[in-house]
Amino acid sequence: MPRSVNAVASRARRKKVLKATKGYFGRGKNVWTVAKNKYEKGLQYAYRDRKVKKREFRSLWIQRINAGARLHGVSYSQLMGLLKKADIELNRKVLADLAMNHPDAFKAVVEKVK
Repeated sequence: MPRSVNAVASRARRKKVLKATKGYFGRGKNVWTVAKNKYEKGLQYAYRDRKVKKREFRSLWIQRINAGARLHGVSYSQLMGLLKKADIELNRKVLADLAMNHPDAFKAVVEKVK
């Protein structure tokens, strides 16, 4: 009895990967083995970097809050301590947005906790 191979499914799987790797550099876009490896590695990076993105944004927010706070004579750590003591619950994302886009509102927050 001849060997039965599901060529339709195999071809569909390869087409799916090659479509996803369209635009990759060199052989990464059209050679099956290279494209498959690059595709899998790309998925690993995507998974990892969804977590890294959260870290990077928090870091960015802290830098923006610190820059805004120093304009009013307070450091970031002092400001966060004063906010906690004054029982003002604004997260870093909101504070960073205030510091960047609404400096008057940020100044009001800093003056309130001073």
